Amino acid sequence: MRHLHTRTVRRRSAEVIAAGLLCVVGATLPAFAAAAPPSPAQKSSPGVPAASAPADGLALTPPMGFNNWNSTHCRAEFNEDMVKGIADIFVEKGLKDSGYQYVNLDDCWALPSRDTNDKLVPDPTRFPGGIKAVADYVHAKGLKLGIYTSAGTKTCDSVGFPGALGHEYSDAQQFADWGVDYLKYDNCNNQGVDAKARYTTMRDALRATGRPIVYSICEWGQNKPWEWASEVGHLWRTTGDISDNWGSMLSILKQNLPLASSAGPGHWNDPDMLEVGNGGMTDTEYRSHFSMWSIMAAPLLIGSDLRTASEATFDILDNKEVIAVDQDPLGRQGRVLSAEGGRWVVAKEMQDGSRAVALFNETGSPQRIATSAQAVGLPTADAYALRDLWQHKSYNTAGTISATVPAHGTVLVRASVDARWAEKPPAVELGVDEGLLVEAGKATTLTSTVTDLGRTPATRVSVALSGPEGWTVRAASPTTTGTLPTGRALRTKWRLSVPVDAATGSYDLTLRVAYRSPAGVRAESVLPLKASVVVAPPTGVSSLGDLPWLSTTNGWGPVERNTSNGESKPGDGRPITIGGVVYAKGLGAHAESSIEYYTGKACETVTAEVGVDDEKDAKGTVAFEIWADDVKVAETGVLTTAMPAQSIAADVSGALTVRLVVTDGGDGIDSDHADWADAKLGC
Repeated sequence: MRHLHTRTVRRRSAEVIAAGLLCVVGATLPAFAAAAPPSPAQKSSPGVPAASAPADGLALTPPMGFNNWNSTHCRAEFNEDMVKGIADIFVEKGLKDSGYQYVNLDDCWALPSRDTNDKLVPDPTRFPGGIKAVADYVHAKGLKLGIYTSAGTKTCDSVGFPGALGHEYSDAQQFADWGVDYLKYDNCNNQGVDAKARYTTMRDALRATGRPIVYSICEWGQNKPWEWASEVGHLWRTTGDISDNWGSMLSILKQNLPLASSAGPGHWNDPDMLEVGNGGMTDTEYRSHFSMWSIMAAPLLIGSDLRTASEATFDILDNKEVIAVDQDPLGRQGRVLSAEGGRWVVAKEMQDGSRAVALFNETGSPQRIATSAQAVGLPTADAYALRDLWQHKSYNTAGTISATVPAHGTVLVRASVDARWAEKPPAVELGVDEGLLVEAGKATTLTSTVTDLGRTPATRVSVALSGPEGWTVRAASPTTTGTLPTGRALRTKWRLSVPVDAATGSYDLTLRVAYRSPAGVRAESVLPLKASVVVAPPTGVSSLGDLPWLSTTNGWGPVERNTSNGESKPGDGRPITIGGVVYAKGLGAHAESSIEYYTGKACETVTAEVGVDDEKDAKGTVAFEIWADDVKVAETGVLTTAMPAQSIAADVSGALTVRLVVTDGGDGIDSDHADWADAKLGC
């Protein structure tokens, strides 16, 4: 289901399109029969029976490659030169060797009309040599070419390029004749025709060509394709479109994680393309994105323009140890073991008997996340090997798998039973307590911990904390120990002093420990931290729309002050309006959203009128929550566009921070424009 936000939005749900057609007075929807298969004389090769598919050997691991849409949409830079340039980079940068093989064209490659023979016509401006010439170029690099169309009368872009509904066999044969290896089949302008019938017809048409073509079903999860599409396509979208922001990625992740039982070799859940490198998230968030897509055995389709990508982007996309988790031939999707308080443990069984384990922190502050070797499915053993897939380092553990995970971060490890575990240094866990919020000109104290998780002791342990230039960081207790036995911790108190002229905002700190194994093997572990310089909340009752926040995440565009969410650009909101009532003050958000304020244990109440903004007149289901530190103190349940504003109030006495959270109501984030109208903080 595509997001109905911008005026240039490319996707429309089947229901909305059908409704739009029915709004014409006296209009009726045309009946669309599936295109008849060509006669034997018309076929270039025999057809394949439409019954349950035999194993075709395609997509035995999740497809890896590139798709242009997230970086170019329908803009002019999507053209033959770009596609060839991506193929060149796949080879030059070693991405081909890492498993990336499909170079896929999305919408806008064709002219808006078919030719006189009812055939698709490549845009001669974008692709002057035609699609076959591009396919030949890509194939010469040892790569494969993908193409796009929609299971409707037109594709999803507002221009309305020809769709394949009623033309399935003809279009499929054109794709095969051009040398296409992959088809993404969208869901726009589908005229209300049954989804399973539409996608099955194209399956049969692709088989009839005799060419092996990976078939990607893109019906946005509307008809639960994970329940029926394993005999139709090789992968199927489980959600609406992803956007290049944390809230969108998080919402899609949460929708896809419960579907693990549906995935396997040749049939994959597809939570949409990668946004890594497009600029809307931090590198920490992009590593989480890539880690979680990999542990979900999701297709890895790069969505950024690699011609201008940073080295940090390539480092993420070309992490071969993470890719190996995604491409493991056993084909299991990771399963959720726990998710309390936004602290996720997801484990994936690997073909060699090891387990990939993601410790994922969805919250805005560092969190300790822990599990054990036995909890993730490993047999009982004296000790285990633990490989950190981002630090590329190996350790031994007595059984605990844990880490303090930075805000929005993921620690991805591979745990195994290994007879040579003792040759590896012990794993250690770094952590800190409270103390990362400090007012300018003042000092704060925090305590760091270094805990030995290994079966062997850590020796010659030394811990250090560094901060920004101008800050004073001093240890107030010992920073070293000669031996740290299994399960024991070195605790060090630190005093941080912040310059009086320090601006509010986030600052980097680094906690680092160096140590050795009993055999003298050197090891090091690093925990990046964020400290925030904050302003004490004003006394009295204040409008939250006027107060500085610590952090925000939002599912569509930025959080807006004293207006609705609007669209994706900053400052494009409208007056906050719920059920026809206009509010002068408040916050305009969009699920999934979190807005965090520093309250310094000096405030008592948060109140607001909440609901879906009237700028979305037909859709939107959201729920509102207020959190005091790590405790949920108020919630509304699910609200819809049809409901008037609801009052929400919470006692936040003693809380250091307060978070205003909007969730998606359990059905994805499409149109979830959420208002915290007349939101107030009493201190």
